Amino acid sequence: MRRRHLLTASVLPLLISPLMAMAQSYPDRPIKILQGFAPGGNADAIARTVGMEMAKGLGQSAVVEAQAGAGGTIAATTVSKAKPDGYTLLLATGGHAVAGALYNNLAYRTVQDFEMISTITYFPFLIVVPANSKYTSLSALLSAARSNPTEVSYGSAGIGSTQHLSGELLASLSRTQLLHIPFRGDAAALTALLGGEIPMMVAPPTAVMANIKAGKLKALATTGPQRWAGLPEVPTVAEQGVAGYDVQSWAGLMAPAGTPRAVVDRLHAEVQKVLAVPAVRSRLEDMGGDVRGSTPEEMR
Repeated sequence: MRRRHLLTASVLPLLISPLMAMAQSYPDRPIKILQGFAPGGNADAIARTVGMEMAKGLGQSAVVEAQAGAGGTIAATTVSKAKPDGYTLLLATGGHAVAGALYNNLAYRTVQDFEMISTITYFPFLIVVPANSKYTSLSALLSAARSNPTEVSYGSAGIGSTQHLSGELLASLSRTQLLHIPFRGDAAALTALLGGEIPMMVAPPTAVMANIKAGKLKALATTGPQRWAGLPEVPTVAEQGVAGYDVQSWAGLMAPAGTPRAVVDRLHAEVQKVLAVPAVRSRLEDMGGDVRGSTPEEMR
């Protein structure tokens, strides 16, 4: 028994030392942040805003890479299978939390196969139509959908995206039929909306605010529990007769399961520093976000 204890005592430092050394030298090369939607969209903008500032504190560049498709699950799969060394991270969004219920054959487990680092921001979506749309309110649009179930369709960033699920919940709670038209990202859906191919779109504020300000789009509703500060004149979905409707999404950073805690702690500390930078907070708030970091445990 004593010999076993001695062997354990002698072997344990050999196992721990490489992990400690890696954590102390981390990072010694660029970090990759994967996001699961098209370049130029909301997730991409959040990843780049946070990644660029994190790079200053880490002393290494943070390269943002888009692996779009399947509601963000392609990027999540890549990160879940990556080496757990802190050099491949995931910018996850609200769709990550519901992916397990949407896809039967996910190659990863949405919680167990990741180390949580921190949440970054929470944000509502906007329901928007072209400025010349005949729909002057969400109530009018839903009334038209009830009268003619094939009349109203909506675009989103893709199947399984939170935008898609927001539209499905709207249809369910309002007892209407809304035809979902998926696109590869918010930018593609926006192009279709402006081109008259679809009558409505569910989108994060960052994807549509420029066109709202330019008078090309109008917002009929915001999906959160209260009016969004960026467009305080726009009522919520619930205010327009859809009781119980409340949809907000979030974004946060994750790493592959098994990433050393010291590395997770370093990344967590850097995220908190980044979120305290006024320019970063302002940029995220301009995207419609409520900037809120968290501990890894709170994020889980």
